Amino acid sequence: MGIIEIRKEYEGLHVLLQAVAMGRDWNVVITGGEIPHLGAIALGIPRPSLQNPEQTSATVSVLTLTGHKEDEIARPAAHFLASRLNAPVVVSCGIHNNDIKPEDIRRFAELVREALNDFVAAARCKAT
Repeated sequence: MGIIEIRKEYEGLHVLLQAVAMGRDWNVVITGGEIPHLGAIALGIPRPSLQNPEQTSATVSVLTLTGHKEDEIARPAAHFLASRLNAPVVVSCGIHNNDIKPEDIRRFAELVREALNDFVAAARCKAT
């Protein structure tokens, strides 16, 4: 079983992506901020794209804990990973900072995107 861990930081903000390979599938946890927690869970399942069946897309189902907004991170992350890896992916996400500012939310999203790109590269290397 493979485990990949990726950390991203910028000016005091940080994100941690931890992924466990389950055969060809992946269980990915994304946490960050001052209080890591469980805010949303997304399941991405790869499928042929509806626009171009030669390309891989994904169907994503999401569960969000009441009052949380991490579905805005978990859904696109699960779609991105399932599509790029052509494998089922579960993404659990919880990022929290007290008194967060809009620019911090944007920066967290950028850090997550960077971590996802790094993870895809690492996961593809493990597969070969």
